Amino acid sequence: MTRTMDYYEKQNNHPNHGVHNTDVGVSYTPSTDSPGLCAFILTIISYLLIIATFPFSLCLCVKVVQEYERAVIFRLGRLLKGGAKGPGIFFIVPCIDSYRKVDLRTVSFDVPPQEVLSRDSVTVAVDAVVYYKIFRPVDSVAVVADYSHSTRLLAATTLRNVLGTRNLAEILSERESISATMQSSLDDATDPWGVKVERVEIKDVRLPVQLQRAMAAEAEAAREARAKVIAAEGEQRASRALKEAAEVINESPAALQLRYLQTLGQISSENNSTIIFPLPIDILTHFLRKNNTESKEDD
Repeated sequence: MTRTMDYYEKQNNHPNHGVHNTDVGVSYTPSTDSPGLCAFILTIISYLLIIATFPFSLCLCVKVVQEYERAVIFRLGRLLKGGAKGPGIFFIVPCIDSYRKVDLRTVSFDVPPQEVLSRDSVTVAVDAVVYYKIFRPVDSVAVVADYSHSTRLLAATTLRNVLGTRNLAEILSERESISATMQSSLDDATDPWGVKVERVEIKDVRLPVQLQRAMAAEAEAAREARAKVIAAEGEQRASRALKEAAEVINESPAALQLRYLQTLGQISSENNSTIIFPLPIDILTHFLRKNNTESKEDD
């Protein structure tokens, strides 16, 4: 008999007592050993009190939970079989039963800005928002003391760990990848608590003021360099076009006369106050020939 009692004490004091592994993680199950004689007597007395004070005792026995809530019931400190109750009406036994409501709706919270040293030794302040919900109410009550506070602390720690493995360029350009990595890590870590992390989003990345100025100067210099290259390419194309135009005009003297008249038309339409005296091209050609003849005679 003594060996049997020692065996049950070891089983009850085992750290994994009441916890078993499932496909979705660690799940808490109620203990199967007998509650004892004292618990049995208290249960009988409670039922007698309910019968004696009926129907007034219904005010204490009947409870209601909403569609988005579940009730986890403990009887004399032990988890009641059958899992969480709800939605709708459920019954408890006063004096020996206690229950806790668990909200199954999606909850969001802001991760405080975390100053992180990136892989390339740049200090950045990053904040995020996390969305989670409870999908195993019993585990959220029996496995972890405060699932909300624990999830918040774990989210802040995970944000720092993930960003510490990325450089600044990746933090600025790969927000979706960082969010997916955080969501996967948080979901795996909170699964034993009955918490499902649905979404993680990076809200803002704050850089030091000096780094912002340096990046702005670098971007401005890059824009100026591109502008100079584009201007040089334009000048090159324009010079080629002018060369081709000069060759065409040289082959056809009448084209020069037409261009001369077109220029006069443009000047007269844009500057009405300007007085223009047309000069025939033949006169200039005569003077050019005369100058060429005189220069040859001097030679």
